[in-house]
Amino acid sequence: MLALALGGFGIGTTEFVTMGLLPELASAMHISEPTAGHAVSAYALGVVIGAPVIAALGARVARKRLLVGLMVGFTLGSVATVVAPSFQTLVLARFVSGLPHGAYFGVASLAAASLAPVGQRAKAIAAVMLGLSGANVVGVPAATWLGQHLGWRDAFVVVAVIGLATVVALFRFVPELTGVKATNPMTELGALRRPQVLLTLLVGAVGFGGMFAVYTYIATTLTDVAGMRVGQVPLVLMLFGVGMVVGNIVGGVLTDRGVDSSIFTIMIAMAVILAGFVAAAHNPYSAAVGAFLVGGSGAALGPALQTRLMDVAADAQTLAAALNHAALNMANAAGAWLGGIVIAAGLGYTAPAVVGACLAIVGIFLFAATVSLARR
Repeated sequence: MLALALGGFGIGTTEFVTMGLLPELASAMHISEPTAGHAVSAYALGVVIGAPVIAALGARVARKRLLVGLMVGFTLGSVATVVAPSFQTLVLARFVSGLPHGAYFGVASLAAASLAPVGQRAKAIAAVMLGLSGANVVGVPAATWLGQHLGWRDAFVVVAVIGLATVVALFRFVPELTGVKATNPMTELGALRRPQVLLTLLVGAVGFGGMFAVYTYIATTLTDVAGMRVGQVPLVLMLFGVGMVVGNIVGGVLTDRGVDSSIFTIMIAMAVILAGFVAAAHNPYSAAVGAFLVGGSGAALGPALQTRLMDVAADAQTLAAALNHAALNMANAAGAWLGGIVIAAGLGYTAPAVVGACLAIVGIFLFAATVSLARR
């Protein structure tokens, strides 16, 4: 479980550190910050494309071998990011780094669920995803600090090292996972014919966008709106990560008590928190608390959506579980894009929180329709 979570730690670090280093990346590449946000969107697009393609094509591959191969690809993408000579090649490297993301978490989540005691699937999935949340407590703040002081490329050197360590840990500690059966591409693609799978993915793609709309531009929001010093940004990023850890645990507990009710509760809380962040962002202390709550509400949704997808996917669980992270990274791409649009329009760095609250509200109505259809 710790070896699986270590992979999540590396993936979480690379996904979120780009957002924390957008000002440094934009300055080094001589581009605007909204343009630099395309690197975030490129990674997310890689996840969206890679999750279904790899999950389907790798359906017959033994689960442990597939996990190791995915982390090798992730590590190579991180090395390519370090040596990228231009912004265009950097965007391509971020896209390649994102390809293994969804499939890795999909297979790792299924592995965790197969090892869990009865009635504790969501807690086991949350344990694996704790690596993703923990990255925002340790990995992202540390890599952000390193990138601010030594250069943004050094942050991705750290990510590559974590990826290599994960490959070794998977080889050494993960069993053959015989409880997670390999299938075939056509069986896995059957998930795409199930309305409840598609609707649940749509809920994640829309509802999760709010967190990313805020977090993508959090560094400049904290300095220009809340009035913090640049050196204080990693501390708030760490607090955001603590919120994700707490939210991840709470989400697992709530989901084991009731999947659909937990999703409703979490998304309502997310809408309220994002709306409140518009005002909270104008004070350094309330902005820090707001960052904690935004991270917590977003992370709590992850185990709930992952568990629901496994419930409605029947024999196509690998693809469905992988597509969850594709959906969340569609939210990542959309949130970063929409946040960049409102900022570029001159509406200020609190405008992405307004966009995020609206996305969460839309997600609530979408899920209400999804549950209603399932009952009928």
